[in-house]
This record gives sequence, structure tokens and C-alpha cells, in this order.
Amino acid sequence: MNVMKFFQGISRFLAAYTSPVIVGVAAITFVYPELFRWVKGDIQTLVLGIIMLTMGMTLTTDDFKILAKRPLDIFIGAVAQYTLMPLIAFVLVKVMNLPPGIAAGLLLVGCCPGGVSSNIITFLSRGDVAFSVGMTTASTLLAPVLTPLLMLYLAGDKIEINAVGMFKSILIVTILPVAVGFIGNYLWGKKSAYQEFCKTMPGVSVIAFACIVGGVITFNGKHFFSSGLLIFAAIFLHNAIGYLTGYSVGVLAKMSKAQKRTISIEVGMQNAGLATNLATVHFPNTPEAALASAVSCVWHSISGTFLAGIFRLIDKYSEKKQK
Repeated sequence: MNVMKFFQGISRFLAAYTSPVIVGVAAITFVYPELFRWVKGDIQTLVLGIIMLTMGMTLTTDDFKILAKRPLDIFIGAVAQYTLMPLIAFVLVKVMNLPPGIAAGLLLVGCCPGGVSSNIITFLSRGDVAFSVGMTTASTLLAPVLTPLLMLYLAGDKIEINAVGMFKSILIVTILPVAVGFIGNYLWGKKSAYQEFCKTMPGVSVIAFACIVGGVITFNGKHFFSSGLLIFAAIFLHNAIGYLTGYSVGVLAKMSKAQKRTISIEVGMQNAGLATNLATVHFPNTPEAALASAVSCVWHSISGTFLAGIFRLIDKYSEKKQK
């Protein structure tokens, strides 16, 4: 068997079963925490950089043209992304009276850009993939400025926020690797060898994602047993309300069915991997923040898969009704 085909097969498997893989790694790490003790500090930053690099490797000049061709759609999506999720997190923090660590983690997830896997979930949901890529690209490019500013505004009175340091961190772990990936795709994207190599990247992204979750559980997993239910309840509500309000924005904007699904997914699914890294680096004295972000990594993958399944069931029901 061709070696590249073998790795592509593994990549397809990991991409198709992202949720159970992440959950499985999390469960194993609880039992054998030493497995991911190496995922810390600069190593964790490098692992997240690899995830963002894989995203950059999928971008083409056409993806950036979408930002110019569909400015209104992208503007509506970006505004929804950076208003709904931070505000929902802020309200939940107040209503649920969350402890500072969990509050910081939830707010950080809410203030981060759209999730890297949202494009895959949009495809599975029969959404508008071009719109999804455009929203993810726009929110990622805005993240170095908006994420620190929103955190400073929403959480600055509760926990010390180093906005400048956070700005630098986001540049290093998002914009730089995305730019490198995009340049690589621009230079070699038409070469068959590069195209074949890129087909292994979804699997690499899943493995890197799992390593980040495993690393956080290794160092902070013990806190899950004291506040795990509260963390999960907050994340579940944040994510679910994000999906619902995102879809509502699509309805109000009179978007197509595919666009409504897309904006729902883009708003509800956050780059919790980035939030995990930022929490680890900038809130070292509040381990619950990193743990809440890591749980978001796991749950967003699971809920996104469930949501795609619901959308597809709705389509099947509609198709049967028309026959």
C-alpha cells in the first residue's frame, strides 16, 4: 500500500470520528495523566500553531475574495460572532454566579474566533461552506485585536487581563501559522504532491487537538471532580444558546437555509483550542479557566456533530414529505 494513501486513510478516519477520539483521549488521560505531561508551555503553543497551520493550508486566494464579494454576509457573521458569544457568556457568568476561574474560561471561549472544525461541520450540515470559510477567516483575522479588548472589558474587573500579552499570543499562535500555511498553499497548491500531503492534515489537526485536551486534563483534571458539573452546564448552555441565536440572526437577515445553518454553526462553535492555550499562558493561577476551555474543545466537537445530524434528518424528512 502507498504510504501516503495509508496516512490519508487514517486522516479520514480521525476526521470522521473526531468527537469519540477526543472524548477517548480525555478519558484515558484521566486514568493515565502522565501520557500528556509533555504538552505544556511552548510545546502547547507549538501544537496549537500546528492546528492553525493546517487551517492556513486549506486557504486559497478565492477564500479571501469571498470577504470582498460577500461583505454584508461576512459583516453580519463577524458582528454576531463577537457580540452574541461574549454577551451570552457574560450573562451566564452573572446568572449562574460562576467562580472566577470558570468565569474567565467561559468568557475567554466566548471572546475567541470561530472554531477550526466549523467548516467541516458546515459541510456535513449541507450549509454554505464558502460562507463558513469566509466567517472563520474574518473572525480569526480580527481575533488579535477583539479577543483581548473584549476580555479586558468583560472580565478586567474580576481578573487581571494582560491585553497586550494576549494580543502577541494570538498573533503567534493564529495569524503567523495561518499565514505560513496560506503562503505554502499559494506557492505549491497546484502541485499534486502538495495536494496529496494536504489530505493528511485533517488527521494531524485532530491529533494536535487531542494533545491539547490531554495536556490540560493532565495538569488540571483533578479540578474537574470538584466543579465539573458546573463547568459542563455553563459550556452546554453557552454553546446551545450560541447555535440558537446564530440561527436567529440568519432568520432576521433573511438568509437562505444553508446560510442560516452556517451562521448558527460559526457562532456556536468557538476556537476553544486557542482559548485553552490563552488560559494556560495568561491565567496560570486559575486552572479552572484552562479546564473550562478544554471541556469546550470536547463538547463543541460533539455538539457540532449532533447538530449536523439533526440538520440532515430535517432534510430527509422534508425530502420524504415532498415525495
